[in-house]
Amino acid sequence: MKYLITGLGNPGAAYENTRHNIGFKILDALADASNIVFSDKRYGYVAEYKFKARTLILLKPTTYMNLSGRAVNYWLKQENIPLENLLIVNDDLALPMGTLRLKPKGGDAGHNGLKSIQEILGTKDYARLRFGIGDNFRPGQQVDYVLSEWSGEEKAMLPERIDVCIRIIQSFSTIGVERAMTEFNGK
Repeated sequence: MKYLITGLGNPGAAYENTRHNIGFKILDALADASNIVFSDKRYGYVAEYKFKARTLILLKPTTYMNLSGRAVNYWLKQENIPLENLLIVNDDLALPMGTLRLKPKGGDAGHNGLKSIQEILGTKDYARLRFGIGDNFRPGQQVDYVLSEWSGEEKAMLPERIDVCIRIIQSFSTIGVERAMTEFNGK
C-alpha cells in the first residue's frame, strides 16, 4: 500500500526555520531518523519511506505554499495513490503552540496551502495533521508571525512534538485516520 505524506512549507534557506515550514521540518526529522534522503524531483523534494509493509512517499513541495496543490496532485497521480491515503502536514494558527490534531477532512481555515490543494483536487476530503503554532501576534501581523522563526521556548518544545507527529504519520498508514485520531487527538 502506498501513501503520500506531504509536509507544507516554502523552499529555501530564508524559510527553513519558520513556523510556516513545520511540515517540512517534520518530514526532515522522519527522513533523518530513517536514514533516507530527499531527491529534488518535479514539483518537490521526494523521499520513499518503508514502514510495516507500506510505502510512504514523503513530499516537500517546491511550488511555494500558495501552489502546493500542483505538487500534491502531480504526485498522487504519478504514484497512483488514492485520495484516502493522502496526509497533509501543516501549521495551524487556530491551535495553541504544540497542539496536534489529526482530521479526516475539513476546510482550509484560511491556510493558503490547504486552499490550493482543495482547489486543485476539487475536494476537502483528505486527511491533515495540523500542528498548532498559536496566534501570538498583533492584528495585521499574521504573515510576519508565520514567516518568522520560532522563539527559544517554542524551539525547546519542537523535538518532542515532532516525535509525536512521526508516530501519528506511522499510525495513519497502519491503523487508519479514525483509529489514529482516537489514539493521538487530545493528548
